[in-house]
Amino acid sequence: MSVLLSLTKFLLISSTVTILSICYFYMETGKCASPLLHRTYNSMPNVTRQQKSCSCPRSGFDLRQFVNKDKFNDIVKRRAEVYEKDKLRKKTILNELLLAPPNSPLQYPIQGFIVSPLKKGIIPGLSVHIVQQQNYQVTLSVSSGVLAVESLQEKGKVKGQGEKVLSISASSLQSLNDLLGQVSYRSTVYSIKSGDLVHFTFGQHKAIFPVVIREPTIPVLYDLGKDVNSHVTVTTKTFLRYPEVNYLIRSIRTFYKDIKIIIADDSIEPQKVNGTNIEQYFMPPAQGWFAGRNLAVSQVTTKYFLWVDDDFYFTEDTKIEKFVEIMESMPELDVVAGSVGKLANSFTLIYEEGDEEGGCLTRVKGNYQPIPGIPNCFFTSGVINFFLARTDAVRKVGFDPLLKRVGHSEFFMDGLGELLVAICPEVGLNHQRRRANAAYHHFRRPPKSDTDNKLYLHFFKNRLKCMKW
Repeated sequence: MSVLLSLTKFLLISSTVTILSICYFYMETGKCASPLLHRTYNSMPNVTRQQKSCSCPRSGFDLRQFVNKDKFNDIVKRRAEVYEKDKLRKKTILNELLLAPPNSPLQYPIQGFIVSPLKKGIIPGLSVHIVQQQNYQVTLSVSSGVLAVESLQEKGKVKGQGEKVLSISASSLQSLNDLLGQVSYRSTVYSIKSGDLVHFTFGQHKAIFPVVIREPTIPVLYDLGKDVNSHVTVTTKTFLRYPEVNYLIRSIRTFYKDIKIIIADDSIEPQKVNGTNIEQYFMPPAQGWFAGRNLAVSQVTTKYFLWVDDDFYFTEDTKIEKFVEIMESMPELDVVAGSVGKLANSFTLIYEEGDEEGGCLTRVKGNYQPIPGIPNCFFTSGVINFFLARTDAVRKVGFDPLLKRVGHSEFFMDGLGELLVAICPEVGLNHQRRRANAAYHHFRRPPKSDTDNKLYLHFFKNRLKCMKW
């Protein structure tokens, strides 16, 4: 009885470890969606990922209302065509739902087998574990590559060398597993990020496992110096607010006299901002906030940049070093924000893919959960305009220059699933008192058409049918 209980406990632990390992594989490839291994067979429950429609709450924006009614059908059709092309671009066979059959004697890799495009590698861990019998035969098949047994001594035991279907037979289990230990997969189609599925069959036992086909990436490293000046560049965007931006610079120099400052300036009548280690880039007039952000970040040469609005100012609580310490202690983080005055606003984004009509997005004030090991810091989706960010990570997402005066959360929308964001309110700065500036405030209050155009952009670009803000 005790032996039976021990065996049952072992099987339960093994199953749990297997499932966790599989999910880790899919998380590593960015495709974690119900990651149970193996296709669904007739003897197993049919588990599929179903598309679900989402509804627009009364308090939300129905984005369909911002589409030209005369062109609605044509625009929806065009959006669907663009969406299908986007799915093809991101499609990978590794997204396919696989289920592990119970009590299988087949051993195979469930994660970590990576092959470079047009290269080959030995499939690790292939073997059969079963009681002795007179003859053994296994079959392996793939879709986009070819299989072979390397260092083959007895050719009669193997059929399909260098082909998509490989059959191996042997008179002993030891000989079979020796041959399986030499099976290689070779990629035959060039793709920098794709995959294949290997079908592994032994009698009535069937299994499928993934091969990741991926071009190795070259590291992009920053040689950090000994002080914060070599770690961080301060960036801002200004428009018709030279008193504010000069006040900001004076406050920065009070605490960081040598740190580089980059200013993107699209003022109508530009003025030179004076000071040491300041780079001011002039743009065509009124190009907008996001275009200015792109320009400023494009000129950063440090690992991190600190984004601040031009009407902020530094205080004794503006500890850039603390931000850097947090980012260096947790390399997965891409953005960490602080507080502006007494405000430490942050929000989470809830996205539902929806059906053919489009998806739904809801913004909820607050955070996900505390960050382990970093007191008073929280994971979130979006933050206010005082944050430290990894330069290379933000460049990959970018700021949509179509959003000139009505955009902030939109950057974090585009970065959802790409950027890991946190807020640590103990690091902060302040907001300057508002100055009389009729010219600026004329542009600061955009017409309703700007908001309408933004909502249409979300309808088409983000394939949303509704948003709740």
